[in-house]
Amino acid sequence: MTQSNLEKATIGGGCFWCLEAVFQRVEPVVEVISGYSGGDVENPTYKQVCSGKTGHAEVIQLSFDPEAISYREILKRFFAAHDPTQLNRQGADIGTQYRSVIFYHNETQRRIAGEMISRLNEDVVYDAEIVTELKPFEAFYPAEEVHQDYYKKHPDQPYCVSVIKPKLDKYEKLFDE
Repeated sequence: MTQSNLEKATIGGGCFWCLEAVFQRVEPVVEVISGYSGGDVENPTYKQVCSGKTGHAEVIQLSFDPEAISYREILKRFFAAHDPTQLNRQGADIGTQYRSVIFYHNETQRRIAGEMISRLNEDVVYDAEIVTELKPFEAFYPAEEVHQDYYKKHPDQPYCVSVIKPKLDKYEKLFDE
């Protein structure tokens, strides 16, 4: 496998630390970077994004080998790792920067994500309609270094213990990784 064989997925579902911790456990995923996407400020800082004024969402950008894991499988894990029915929030994290969003990189990703959202709604998988935004990918800005590998570096930090660890436990029961 070479870098040119890899695909990218850019997704947001609340705090990027949570999704990063989940997708770092998915072996066919080669790289997970926390960052920002969907706003109108170039190279925003965490503080700017947290203000809610940049339009960015906290996201992760994955590099994955599509021969080892499909984009559809990536999205299955994405929808299992957060609540896609909460508008502009995940639990106590509130604001547009915490919205559920998929930034598709090509028409195939757009189609797969749209079909998956429709199917999940039709099958009434959740207690409410999915509010996940589906937007074309425009730009990704990596978050500051302090935000990369956050759970790995700080597993005993209170947010990690009370929010991330329970999500990981639930996720691992679903996917047995």
